[in-house]
Amino acid sequence: MTFTGFTAEDFDVFTIDGLEPRMEALIERVRPKLHELGSALSPALTTLCGEEMFTHVAKHARRTVHAPNDTWVAWANNKKGYKAHPHFQVGLWSTHLFVQFALIYESPNKSIFAANLEQQWDEVASSLPPHYVWSLDHMKPEGIPHTELQGETLEQLLLKLKTIKKSEALCGIHLNRHDPIVQDGPRLLAEIERVFETVMPLYRLAQQN
Repeated sequence: MTFTGFTAEDFDVFTIDGLEPRMEALIERVRPKLHELGSALSPALTTLCGEEMFTHVAKHARRTVHAPNDTWVAWANNKKGYKAHPHFQVGLWSTHLFVQFALIYESPNKSIFAANLEQQWDEVASSLPPHYVWSLDHMKPEGIPHTELQGETLEQLLLKLKTIKKSEALCGIHLNRHDPIVQDGPRLLAEIERVFETVMPLYRLAQQN
């Protein structure tokens, strides 16, 4: 099946009231596209990473009251799960699509990543385009522009990663839901691959000892 991109209806899923109605629409409209993305991009990511990358589509299985405000597909080198491992994500909020590297709260090696990132920051900073965005919490849609991650803001990120168990670091791009590329399947796939290639140094830093 050819991936066709995301439509306004896909993003509007997150405006539906109630857990069950929203989950029903999400499963019907959005999840099949996330599975398509997973299948389409796994070979390219496997080649980029030099190891087999497995697809994980968010199930939101633990939710019993509150409807999810976003959803995603993730790729990790572990077949059973991704949250404890450095991984890549593509997903949707109601306002935008995100494509990013992610190291979230369940990962045990955030302090190692922080030390590596601090040591190689100048090189990393110069390799990431200005429009890239950092996030310190995968449950919030906002991000910090890459150009603003410096000085005290950078120091706080590194300190949190070193000392706070539930700290997180995510980096990639946000595409407005109205951006034409979002609805153009082939162009979007190519852009996602470019982003993954650009944030690959972060994935490498997260894997170093």
